[in-house]
Amino acid sequence: MANQTNKPRHFLTLLDLDPGELNSVIKRAIDMKALLKTGSDQAADRVFNNKVLGMIFEKSSTRTRVSFETAMAQHGGHALFLSSRDTQLGRGEPIEDSSRVLSRMVDMIMIRTFGHDKIERFAEYSKVPVINALTDDYHPCQLLADVQTFVEERGSIAGKTVSWVGDGNNMCNSYINAARQFDFELKIACPEGFDPKADLVTANSDRVSISRDPKIAVQGSDLVVTDTWASMGQEDEKTARETAFSGYQVNGELMSRAHNDALFMHCLPAYRGLECSAEMLDGPDSVVWQEAENRLHAQKALMEFLLNQ
Repeated sequence: MANQTNKPRHFLTLLDLDPGELNSVIKRAIDMKALLKTGSDQAADRVFNNKVLGMIFEKSSTRTRVSFETAMAQHGGHALFLSSRDTQLGRGEPIEDSSRVLSRMVDMIMIRTFGHDKIERFAEYSKVPVINALTDDYHPCQLLADVQTFVEERGSIAGKTVSWVGDGNNMCNSYINAARQFDFELKIACPEGFDPKADLVTANSDRVSISRDPKIAVQGSDLVVTDTWASMGQEDEKTARETAFSGYQVNGELMSRAHNDALFMHCLPAYRGLECSAEMLDGPDSVVWQEAENRLHAQKALMEFLLNQ
């Protein structure tokens, strides 16, 4: 029987790392970003030299592909793009078999897919670290970038108040996990029928609350976050969702209820005039573009951490 003692560390949700490890990853991401900006990270910091990242995309993306591919290239590694059209996964090969084969050829695997159970099954049979680059239930890599951005701008997020306005989707679920792991209060505003996972809310009821009124949820907040109302795969619900989320737009009037120095984030792509007003993305409260860039740095630090386990 094959040796099963040295199982790899995976990153399927924020709960796969403990709070100390997560904070170390954030600190390392900030350091790696600074090194890149000063040009002092070159030959001495080729942390992915001769390493290969397999990137499986069953859901398309701009930021995810570019950030992971660039991260590997900047530090001496290589990334392989694999869409469902390019692999046997798209032709019905069992997930377990694909995992067993691919993980014998590459050093890490990143997956962007639909059902969270798929990535859990893949990780179970993988010999190398598996990273969740988005499922229908969670988006933990984005949360690393969001927390990094907050830390850069305001210091530790511990003890702060964060407001989520919009759909109780994979980002909202990951914000609940983040509230637990990074020790902040999370106030969620979403219409009835669009709540995040009930078990997550219950398990974190000491720091997570749900309101139907965005004005209440944003009151006194240090960070206001939103996302598109119709995620990938929900395009046919777009009109109905726009009706359901009427009144949930993040705009200047809503932000005025948060603290004076509150930040605004959005994981993108954004639809100006729907979930946020046109001026919010480019306004003084917005750190959206910095947040997007930080996917690159946070994922570098994450991959380095996983490879060193």
